[in-house]
Amino acid sequence: MEEITEGMKGIGIAAESQKRNRIQVSNTKKPLFFYVNLAKRYLQQHNEVELSALGMAISTVVSIAEILKNNGFAIEKNIRTSTVEIKDESKGRSISKAKIEIVLEKSEKFDELMAAAADERSRNIEEKD
Repeated sequence: MEEITEGMKGIGIAAESQKRNRIQVSNTKKPLFFYVNLAKRYLQQHNEVELSALGMAISTVVSIAEILKNNGFAIEKNIRTSTVEIKDESKGRSISKAKIEIVLEKSEKFDELMAAAADERSRNIEEKD
């Protein structure tokens, strides 16, 4: 019985850490590069980020992941697709929506690229002064 309890503790911890590094993307609330920069911060803090979206926001999540991968910041670790039932309050019934979850991990060059970007920002600020 004790083994099961110990195992359950581990599951709880994994679920909590999953939520801290998950970004739920909406295609109406924030611009694309808000999410790109937020994902970089999460990669910096947690070494991994999970991008999640429903329906029409799926293309935004794919774009964010591709930008991070193509610029060398992240490596694709996992992609999950599913369908979820959502209660439509206005129509009083549930509807099915497509869902995607993309897990990215920090690339080997991540810290180097972030440092280079920070140097460039500080040079740009100095030039303005």
